[in-house]
Amino acid sequence: MASIYEQLGVRRLVNAQGQMTMLGGSVLTAKVEEAMKEANRYFVDMEELMKVAGKAAAEATGAEAGYVTPGACAALALGAAACMTGSDTRKMEAVPRAGRMKNEIIIQKVLRVKYDRCVTVPGARLVEVGNEAGTTPQQIEAAIGPKTAAIHYLAPGRPGAVPLEEVLKIAKRHGVPVIVDAAGQVYPPENLKRYVAMGADLVCYGAKYFMAPNSSGLLVGRKDLVEAAALQGFISFETNNLRVIGRPMKLDRQEIVAVIVALREWMTMDHQARLAAIDKRVRRILEELKGIPGLTATPQPEGPGPASGVLVTLDQQRLKKTAAEVVKALRDGDPCVRVGLQDGRIWMRALTLVEGDEKIIGERFRAVLAGK
Repeated sequence: MASIYEQLGVRRLVNAQGQMTMLGGSVLTAKVEEAMKEANRYFVDMEELMKVAGKAAAEATGAEAGYVTPGACAALALGAAACMTGSDTRKMEAVPRAGRMKNEIIIQKVLRVKYDRCVTVPGARLVEVGNEAGTTPQQIEAAIGPKTAAIHYLAPGRPGAVPLEEVLKIAKRHGVPVIVDAAGQVYPPENLKRYVAMGADLVCYGAKYFMAPNSSGLLVGRKDLVEAAALQGFISFETNNLRVIGRPMKLDRQEIVAVIVALREWMTMDHQARLAAIDKRVRRILEELKGIPGLTATPQPEGPGPASGVLVTLDQQRLKKTAAEVVKALRDGDPCVRVGLQDGRIWMRALTLVEGDEKIIGERFRAVLAGK
């Protein structure tokens, strides 16, 4: 019987790039899949479910409060809105027209990424400090003024950036909240508690990184700010009749349940066994690629511990093909194999591979390099 994707006329792909939004996110565990199936069987009061889920998220992360969001970017947007409005519902209904409310969010230039655009959704304005080489604490302090609503920080930081510990000290001196974008910072699992424990006021996570659905995330932190964010969400739009910006940021009951089940499972699972299983996939990829003329494959760890990916170097003169051309051919073929390209080398991550993908990867590399 044809798969659902075949029935729809959509190519199924081999995801050797990881938990990418545009490739569908994560691989759900059996426990999460079963929880979503059970959640689909019954209806619930969504406000009650969101409150219970928020409490569970807070308990798991050590935060005062938590709120399930449709992705980390929604967490950033609602978190920024909370810093702008506080609990003032008149301001909430005015957003994204900032008017006289505080709407400046300080960000270090060296920590800029395209995703920080999300904090401007409620009408906030990013104020850059420093340059591409770095920032000084004095530059951050000098930028704080009467319109400052928050300071944005991209975790875990970058060379040249003022460390989060120092940013938090500056922020506390001036009574300014700090929003930490920790979207993918979920491993080791202690990272889900780290930034709150350091004193961050709001922390945003992408739940796909702990194997929840692609379209889910978490906002955790200070109780007053998380509650202000929740007041601007889709539930409050309906139950409190508040015309707030969060109405489009709706979640299914299945997704909400999946986030909490995945979070609890992530915090208690045997990660050494998980990483060992990924390492086995890496070894199978290496075996499939062994002996292909003009190709050298080496295991690549992403930190201490077993290998989680593969780096492929091509003898481009011998093959008469560039690495970029091979990546395109792998992508355009059927089955489609999605891999990464950096500095003329091809990289693969085994995290999101499913049973049998290793063989497909080997077959596709052989076909592409043979010119088929």
